[in-house]
Amino acid sequence: MPSVSRRYASGEVRFDRPSGQADPEQRAPVVLMVSGGADSTALLVLAATSTLDIDDGRGLARIARERLHVLHVNHQLRGIDAQEDEEFVRDLANRYGVPCTIQRVDIRALTAAQGGQGNAENTGREARYAAAAELANELSAQFGTPRSAARIVTAHTANDRAETFFMNAIRGTGPAGLSSIPRRRNRIVRPLLDRTHRELCDLLRMRGIVWREDATNDDTRYLRAFVRHEVMPVVEQRNPRVTASLSKTCDILSDEDAYLHAQAARALRDLTHRSGEGVLSLDAARLAASDVVIARRVVRQALLALCPEVRLDARHIEAVLRLVAAGHGSVSLPLAIDARVVYGMLFLRAGQTDASHGLDASWLDVPGELKLGAARKLRARLVSIDATDDAELMARAHGAEWEGRSVLLDALACGVDPTVGGRLWVDGPSEGEVLCPLGMHGQSKLLSDLLHDARIPAADRPSVPVVRKGPRDQVLWVCGVRADERARVTNTSRCLLELTLL
Repeated sequence: MPSVSRRYASGEVRFDRPSGQADPEQRAPVVLMVSGGADSTALLVLAATSTLDIDDGRGLARIARERLHVLHVNHQLRGIDAQEDEEFVRDLANRYGVPCTIQRVDIRALTAAQGGQGNAENTGREARYAAAAELANELSAQFGTPRSAARIVTAHTANDRAETFFMNAIRGTGPAGLSSIPRRRNRIVRPLLDRTHRELCDLLRMRGIVWREDATNDDTRYLRAFVRHEVMPVVEQRNPRVTASLSKTCDILSDEDAYLHAQAARALRDLTHRSGEGVLSLDAARLAASDVVIARRVVRQALLALCPEVRLDARHIEAVLRLVAAGHGSVSLPLAIDARVVYGMLFLRAGQTDASHGLDASWLDVPGELKLGAARKLRARLVSIDATDDAELMARAHGAEWEGRSVLLDALACGVDPTVGGRLWVDGPSEGEVLCPLGMHGQSKLLSDLLHDARIPAADRPSVPVVRKGPRDQVLWVCGVRADERARVTNTSRCLLELTLL
């Protein structure tokens, strides 16, 4: 792993809780991300001497000095220039009496470790935010405030927002991308989005404060530099106020995107039939009947919930929606995600799941638990009941309450001794296996037909746990599907076996 070093500019710092401030939002730590450029230098100056709105409930207000902490991340990409940036930020923080943390990260090594899957710019951004989150958590513990109350403050300006708008438009994006840089995302706030880079430079000049310049900001091989130096000047010739106009547009798009995101999240919850580690199924018919603007977002949210690191394009979403409209078919998506429509359901399956590999056969102790893989486990316990209890009614109510994910069976019929317990065999379905499904009054049925009638896709069937008395004995419960009639609870049952799939 690349080496990471941290040191404090002013030695060991102890933080006392500010007096007279009961609201954690107003006494939690505020981490200022300072690179040494004009914008972040102005951020530090304004935070230490003026007012900012950091979305802690007070609006535009001064920030208590004891809440402030500067973070500078040295990417170790620019040799002596990077070292001088580090010294500059440390001296500036000392000048205003703000504690400063310097963190050095070898971005070249991190990028190389990704095997060509990333670039230095993205890696650096991720490293900065990871360092800020770590520092915010450490300071929250010292302050005795909730982590959620901390603020990570960046120096993004209206210019950054306009540039990001064009960058995302050039790459190709949807409403979220055109919303550009949000004013707040969780703990991260950006109080300078209404100010331009020129305004902040003028502020620093008026106060006689210098800043550092990064030569890579002029290298138009980078997309942001290309937009800044080649695109924005042309656009500003037509509309000198385009930066302010785009900022308002981004606010509108951001609000509308947040609303649609919430609507889609609600729809996703309603459409989800079942979810588990690596698998998600949605009602395809209802999804097809949804407004396309919501359907697109539902599919995107579902795929990201299944695999957060997946990179999705519009063509991937449209491919899934074509399956939904057709009512059948399958398609492969990035990171080996499989999407297919069968039995009126849209099944989304992550590439690395245990479904296609079946289950490792094993004994389940009673009472006890058995790990099944894919974050699932099977639990067994014994339940004694009184002679006055209606055992059959209890078993039916239990099955309805757990929606088939847990059953009550007769312990003796399952071969389990009520006094000392026992053990059961758990394996996947076997070819040609037969059982007597509960409710069919002793009639037999192929296990494969039972799984087909339950609308379990063929790819998922090997991972369905089947509980048996022993390796070659009768089936007791096809987990989550049906119990065997021969193990059912009767009014003479006095010790029940509870099996639960978690």
